[in-house]
Amino acid sequence: MDSGSESAPLEKHELNPTRIHRLVLVLASMTSLVLYLHRYTWNIIRPELAREYGYTNTELEQIFSFFSFTYAFGQVPAGIICDFFGARFFLGSLIAGWSLSLILFAAGGSFLAFCVARAIFGATQAGAYPSLNNVSQNWFPPETRTSMQGFVASFAGRAGGALAPIIMATILMGYFGFHWKSALIIMALIGLVLAVVFVLLYRNNPESDPRVNEAEKELFRKENFAQKSQRKVISFKQALKNRALSIMIFAQLSNAGADIVYTTVLGSYFLSKNISIAEMGIYASFPLFGGAFGGLAGGFLNDYLIRTTGNRKWARRIMGFTGKAIATICLFFAIAQTSILPLAIGLFVVKFFSDWSQPTVWGTCSDIGGRHSATVFSMVNASGNFGALLVPLFLVGPLLDKYTTVQIIDNVSQTDTNYYPMFVMVAILYMVTAISWLTIDCTKKIDPGKA
Repeated sequence: MDSGSESAPLEKHELNPTRIHRLVLVLASMTSLVLYLHRYTWNIIRPELAREYGYTNTELEQIFSFFSFTYAFGQVPAGIICDFFGARFFLGSLIAGWSLSLILFAAGGSFLAFCVARAIFGATQAGAYPSLNNVSQNWFPPETRTSMQGFVASFAGRAGGALAPIIMATILMGYFGFHWKSALIIMALIGLVLAVVFVLLYRNNPESDPRVNEAEKELFRKENFAQKSQRKVISFKQALKNRALSIMIFAQLSNAGADIVYTTVLGSYFLSKNISIAEMGIYASFPLFGGAFGGLAGGFLNDYLIRTTGNRKWARRIMGFTGKAIATICLFFAIAQTSILPLAIGLFVVKFFSDWSQPTVWGTCSDIGGRHSATVFSMVNASGNFGALLVPLFLVGPLLDKYTTVQIIDNVSQTDTNYYPMFVMVAILYMVTAISWLTIDCTKKIDPGKA
């Protein structure tokens, strides 16, 4: 009787799960935020390179493309490594690596040095989102996974992108007067601190974390147990036979090709409206905040549609199609604005709808890939970054240079660029992505365990 009465409180306590997965959510969100915080510094760096070194639009896109090249080719190897070894030390080293590459960029002073630093930056950032997909697969319960992925990938990531021009341009350069290279080094230090914190606090899964009790492990155990019999390395031949994955690869190619303009030329676009660098930092953040809130809303809405309709396939399709279709329509209203504030608000709306489909991409990769979600996501993300590589090199840079005129006024050279053709290209790529989503069936899984 005594032993039974003594064990009752312990059993009751064990019924309450620990909350380490919430700590993991914070770590994943901060990683995504810093990833975009660093990536979107290019919006400030680009016009400064043009002013300081006299680079053309084509040359600037060539420098940027070194990031896209290594980022694209690094996706699949990084996904395989993460699926095999886990995210703790791998992702921690990536965070430190890309932060150091920003310092290397700031130390550069030539076209070649800038290209090398961008290549290292791309290579080290390549494994981040495949690794975060692995984190979400292991640590986020299935019933809320898309919402959590939306928070990590879209809200936290896009928020980081939105904060980049505010912190670097408005505060560090505008208010404190730092040179852009000094401001970039300060931004890099944030990532080095995060790398240390991530390695110290993260564990690869609930089973290997001594802080997690049995009740919390039960949130993940059923799904993880079902996947233990699967091979650790995915068969690419079998994966590419999956029609849903093949269409997603194509859709992400057009999607990322369109969205890359927000990374490459957004700062230059707003500066062309004759505003200061400090003002640009504010207005350039509007579309990225739109993407942050759109991704957050899209994740919750996707989970809601799945729960209420019971039809995962069409819930994913609806979110993927409607976001891009509405964004296409809103884009033309936005760029028709002649005043800077309505323009910024219009682009906020565009990115809100464009990015509300982003959690659906993550969720569909998890649906299709299961235990191999990092590798599946890396394949999809790699295709997107081939789009992000090709579009700036062969469309954005040449288009902008073609529609740029140079005038000499009072012995001062002034350039004027027409960005409208570039935005027409973005609209076309958005619609290609929207139509593609109507044919994706996320219920068709890749199951190497049954191969």
